[in-house]
Amino acid sequence: MTDSAVIRGNSILPARREPLTLQTADGVDLVGELALPPDRDPVATMICLHPLPTHGGMMDSHLFRKASYRLPALAGIAVLRFNTRGTSSVQGTSEGEFDHAEDEKFDVAAAIEYAEFSDLPHLWVVGWSFGTDLALMHGLDPEIEGLVLLSPPLRFSVDEHLAAWAESGKPVVALVPELDDYLQPDEARRRFAAIPQAEVIGIEGAKHLWVGDAERALDEITARLAPDVEVPLPRTWDGPMERADPSAYADRTTVTFTDVPR
Repeated sequence: MTDSAVIRGNSILPARREPLTLQTADGVDLVGELALPPDRDPVATMICLHPLPTHGGMMDSHLFRKASYRLPALAGIAVLRFNTRGTSSVQGTSEGEFDHAEDEKFDVAAAIEYAEFSDLPHLWVVGWSFGTDLALMHGLDPEIEGLVLLSPPLRFSVDEHLAAWAESGKPVVALVPELDDYLQPDEARRRFAAIPQAEVIGIEGAKHLWVGDAERALDEITARLAPDVEVPLPRTWDGPMERADPSAYADRTTVTFTDVPR
């Protein structure tokens, strides 16, 4: 009998992990990874759009790293992560250059196309900070069922993008930290009123980078993508579990930038 072990920030639960290369319509190769449940088909798919790469954002930013470590095993959710153009992490460096949320439209489209052609089920886009702008601007695809937005600054996205999501009727869930550096819950509710079906959830005590609150974020994501899965997710694991070395990300997890939203 295996003793239960506490799931910690660097715990890696079993999954079928596939390194991949996304090829964009404008000829850029992007580094990525697909993590699938270890012993069953996925029930839903999370396409991750990471924070601002010019200020440390990447596919391995801690929330998305933990999603890939945990959600395939705990919730049956497939997790598709990738570095947008010009972005580096220990997984590798994507070709191209950062383009202030413009040419990144090709990156988002390539990820959605990969998920669609791989017959992954129930595709949701989950953006974090800068990634929420990419989601709002470029994620409205017929195959996408909805959005989950973590710490949305609404910096690059504009009224026309919100109006398009309003017209679509698709669910939009914004998880807004109470102590966010850029957009806090009351102002977020005012801004997202342009999308009548949008649900804005204030997360008490949380900050923009979700340090110490990853479990709450993963529970909220799971509740939307896989509503039949009980939350909160387990905090212990009875099976095999590896440990990641977090030192590679020590300078890219907790730094905040007062002038530029991540």
